[in-house]
Amino acid sequence: MNDEQFEDRLRELRPRLHRYCARMTGSTVDGEDAVQDALVNALRARSEGVAVDNLEGWLLRIAHNSSLDFLRRGARHKVVPLTADIEDTSTFEPHIVEVGFHRFLRLPGLQRCAVILKDVLGHSVEEVAGIAGCTPAAAKSALQRGRVTLRQLAQLPDETRLPLMSDEDRNKVSTYVRLFQHGDFDAIRGMLADDVKLDLVNRLKLEGREGIGPYFTRYAGAPQWRFAFGAIEGRPAMLVFDKDSPTRQPVHFVLIDWRGDSIVAIRDFLFAPYAIEAADWVLLA
Repeated sequence: MNDEQFEDRLRELRPRLHRYCARMTGSTVDGEDAVQDALVNALRARSEGVAVDNLEGWLLRIAHNSSLDFLRRGARHKVVPLTADIEDTSTFEPHIVEVGFHRFLRLPGLQRCAVILKDVLGHSVEEVAGIAGCTPAAAKSALQRGRVTLRQLAQLPDETRLPLMSDEDRNKVSTYVRLFQHGDFDAIRGMLADDVKLDLVNRLKLEGREGIGPYFTRYAGAPQWRFAFGAIEGRPAMLVFDKDSPTRQPVHFVLIDWRGDSIVAIRDFLFAPYAIEAADWVLLA
């Protein structure tokens, strides 16, 4: 395939890669970071002339290694289990594909890999062995053990993770959300640092106060969204809901980084709806 066809296939497979990486890293956001690393490595390998027979299997091997590398670097965000000051989100269904990402992290690495590839993505035991770099017998054993452990974990009460943040930081994010709710995008533009970065995940990246201006203009012309202050995996976030949807599940979310009182980074998952699948989210009062 030519370069354009190759990149089209990467876009098609990205949700599947995320389903794998999110469960391997125990986080939808960290999983997206691992996917981005994997895609960069895949593009580099292709430019170096690497021949590929099974594109999905090859990409999953790269994603597997990217996830392991990410875990070796260690968690970057502190979270705390808490049950107060939240609104109940949903009823838990103990199906493998719906088990929260963070629960997978409690499985040993090979068991986690085997369960995700077989029960979430539908690969054969032989394919699991090829991606994980083990024998089919080891993959089959890990799959059986992982299934048993994950079923047990699925029966445990879930923990809601809320961000560890000061009242000042809480007010910053809640103010940002409130301005979005009222459509006061000029006020938000006034909060942007000159070197602010925008990451529209799975679509484009922009930089600079002037460069990201159209981002807010497009939101102003999209009345179908409802915005709320909440948390994703213990990180303060703006949750975005579809006004016309009968479900109470957010359709995507936005993360904000600050430097003092200025916004230095916006990471919007509008074009990565797969990232909300089984993510740990709560509404905050």
